[in-house]
Amino acid sequence: MSQTYLTTQELSERIKYDTRTIRERLKDSVLLEGVHYFRPFGGRKILYIWEAIQADMFNNMPSSLAIPMANGGVCHG
Repeated sequence: MSQTYLTTQELSERIKYDTRTIRERLKDSVLLEGVHYFRPFGGRKILYIWEAIQADMFNNMPSSLAIPMANGGVCHG
């Protein structure tokens, strides 16, 4: 299976988030090392796995009938 590896700049262009937001807010809270990104050769450079990010973006979309709750959950009707 072929995967698409993106730099922080390339990812920011695809998801329309600033590179600083990705580095400071999304990385290690929403985007997890080993799932959404990795450090090739144990270095500082980070490569993001587009297919994993894309799958999580669409899997976490709320349904049209879901009502958001204060504790972060949803009510389904």
